[in-house]
Amino acid sequence: MKDKIFGVLQRIGRSFMLPIAILPVAGLLLGVGSSFTNATMIETYHLQAILGEGGTILNSLLTIMSKAGSIIFDNLPIIFAVGVAIGMAKKEKEVAALAAMISFFVMNATMNAMLLIRGDLLADGTLGAGVLEGTVTSVCGIQTLQMGVFGGIIVGLGVAALHNKFYKIQLPNALSFFSGSRFVPIISTLTYVAVGIVLYFVWPTVQNGIYALGGLVTGTGYIGTLIFGIIKRALIPFGLHHVFYLPFWQTAVGGTMEVAGQLVQGGQNIFFAQLADPSTVHFSADATRYFSGEFIFMIFGLPGAALAMYQCAKPEKKKQAGGLLLSAALACMMTGITEPLEFSFLFVAPILFAVQVILAGSAYMIAHMLNIAVGLTFSGGFIDLFLFGILQGNAKTSWIRIIPVGIIYFFLYYIIFRTLILKLNLKTPGREDDDAETKLYTKADYKAKVDGNDADSENEMTPEDQKSALITRGLGGKKNISDVDCCATRLRCTVVKPELVNEDVLRMTSPIRNRKKRTGNPGNLRTGCFCD
Repeated sequence: MKDKIFGVLQRIGRSFMLPIAILPVAGLLLGVGSSFTNATMIETYHLQAILGEGGTILNSLLTIMSKAGSIIFDNLPIIFAVGVAIGMAKKEKEVAALAAMISFFVMNATMNAMLLIRGDLLADGTLGAGVLEGTVTSVCGIQTLQMGVFGGIIVGLGVAALHNKFYKIQLPNALSFFSGSRFVPIISTLTYVAVGIVLYFVWPTVQNGIYALGGLVTGTGYIGTLIFGIIKRALIPFGLHHVFYLPFWQTAVGGTMEVAGQLVQGGQNIFFAQLADPSTVHFSADATRYFSGEFIFMIFGLPGAALAMYQCAKPEKKKQAGGLLLSAALACMMTGITEPLEFSFLFVAPILFAVQVILAGSAYMIAHMLNIAVGLTFSGGFIDLFLFGILQGNAKTSWIRIIPVGIIYFFLYYIIFRTLILKLNLKTPGREDDDAETKLYTKADYKAKVDGNDADSENEMTPEDQKSALITRGLGGKKNISDVDCCATRLRCTVVKPELVNEDVLRMTSPIRNRKKRTGNPGNLRTGCFCD
């Protein structure tokens, strides 16, 4: 049961990644568009002739970009509804997407009708007596309860469950036209009429609970920020961090703020609402507390750890380890993708990961304490720092403070990692006892390890096909694989008989090493294969 729940949570976390993946593009459009149409920046750099509000083509283009990015953030609930449904649906995902979109409109239209019937919303669109501001909002032109991204998630998960249950249903002959996938939008529509009615009565209580939880987190000040950072980083190996941080980024759990006359929920949403508001003097550090600290350890701290691991590598292995660590460090610095670097020491030296969790958590807290308010779209790499820190100006973001703190963190990571590696003789990249652990996988290795295959057919396989075949073989063959899942950087497989897994074969699928961890039921094998 425990293992099943863990697997479902992983799938939910993965489903969140589909709508989250659009945020970097939306943030890029909004960030560039808002930055170069901001009056303060134009005056500071004397760009009135090129970018000033005078009908210039470039100013018009940048305004369009800003609006295009803003519309995505304004409609995240329906984007999450469709994205989560697609991510959670097992087959015929396009049907789940259509059903989710229909259900989203039906649910909100039902709540709108209930608001009108009960007198909470008047015919002219004004609020009834006793209805608090912020409890009702406009979603895709429908005045409904303020549910934020939670509304989309409720639709996405519910529709996916209905889809997986009914997309193969067979109805009596007289109704056979509506069998199979055609039945899914029908049952979803009927279900979400009922859900809309129930939510009208239930959601206000839930919303009060969410506000209370958000108040508890924000009310604990810097300690709350530290705890948030530690938990988020500790969940990285399990792929559950998306489930944890999303409410803080996108819902009232992460706080609420009135921006340009509108009540905005969630740390990331508040930042981008302020970004689009020309009257913003300084972005809210209380809103960005959930991500500003990432720039400190992603751009500075973890590269210091990479340098320590490289210098501790055996002389004969430094070249191979250095290439791998350099590429992982650059990915971390530029894009904020930390998994390749973290996984290089996570399973072979867990104590180093514990250090990383504590240092990273403290970085969130320190950024909050220093009033650093740099936003991001996906992760805290240099690209986002440039767009949402440097371009916005130090007066609005206090981004310059990241540099001295980052330098301190670089040396902290370097000294602590180097000391622990040497003192405890940790088997980080380049320090393994077996040469096969760090060498890159080659076709010769494949031929030497994989016996029983026809040489001619093997020669016809692409390197990607060979690697796929090797992973399948290492997991005990196709019939031994009961479920396959993944996120941006991890492959997760559930096997029927773990005793059939060949660890030697699996090690060859990773340029660093095979990373595996059994969770709960030994039939659940997680592998992280960073294969080009």
